[in-house]
Amino acid sequence: MSGTVRRAAVLGSPVAHSLSPVLHRAAYAEMGLGGWRYDAIECAEDGLAGLVAGLGPEWAGLSLTMPLKRAVLPLLDTVSDLALAVGGANTVVFRDGGRHGDNTDVYGIVEALTEAGVPAPSSAVVLGGGATAASALAALRETGLAEATLVVRDPARAGETLRVAERLGVAVTVRSFDDFDPAAGLVVSTLPSGAADALAERVAARLPDKGAVFDVVYAPWPTALARAVRARGRTVVGGFPMLLHQAARQVALMTGRTDVPVAAMRAAGEAEIARRAAS
Repeated sequence: MSGTVRRAAVLGSPVAHSLSPVLHRAAYAEMGLGGWRYDAIECAEDGLAGLVAGLGPEWAGLSLTMPLKRAVLPLLDTVSDLALAVGGANTVVFRDGGRHGDNTDVYGIVEALTEAGVPAPSSAVVLGGGATAASALAALRETGLAEATLVVRDPARAGETLRVAERLGVAVTVRSFDDFDPAAGLVVSTLPSGAADALAERVAARLPDKGAVFDVVYAPWPTALARAVRARGRTVVGGFPMLLHQAARQVALMTGRTDVPVAAMRAAGEAEIARRAAS
């Protein structure tokens, strides 16, 4: 396979910050896929259809950032049940002349929590109401949880995430940031960097003895939330393990191989994060 020319890429806008090229290229190198290349391509929502239509037979797959995860759905020939339920495909695989959409974000969250030894929670609070929150609800369902609290800035704008929850069969109670109780077995923050800082001490103070926090931010790390929770001796899972495992699953789907070198991908990703932090 080393002589086969195949291509893959991550699409988004902005996309220059993406760690996906580092992770996927590390996998290709370790797997001996010398003819494979993985790029980062700047692509806004209005340019997605044209870009996808222009891809040749050498293309194996695409990784997508928001809002492309939703925008790509009408362009696909098949979509996995999970991607349909969550309302977005972060992965496109070109196979047998067709475009097939899947969601590996949910897998990434479940693997990150499992790797950290976080037990299936008896209760959960999800901070934020966007696409990552939808994936978090699906991941919670995978752990066996049938209900969760969704905390958003404006409950009136949580409609899309509530529709996702309904499709998943997860009962959701919506609260505002001013009116929620973070006392739960697992608190998942899907908020962007810095947005959860004001909630850090409040969440840490109410987290049960065996509670855990999953913060999707991976840089800069640790976040104020992670520091506050760690200071009280509770478990914290950062965003990098999620990113790592969802990328590993993408590599498997795009290459058709199961021997994905997660350790090599982890080392490459951690080294790049450290390099960026130093610069």
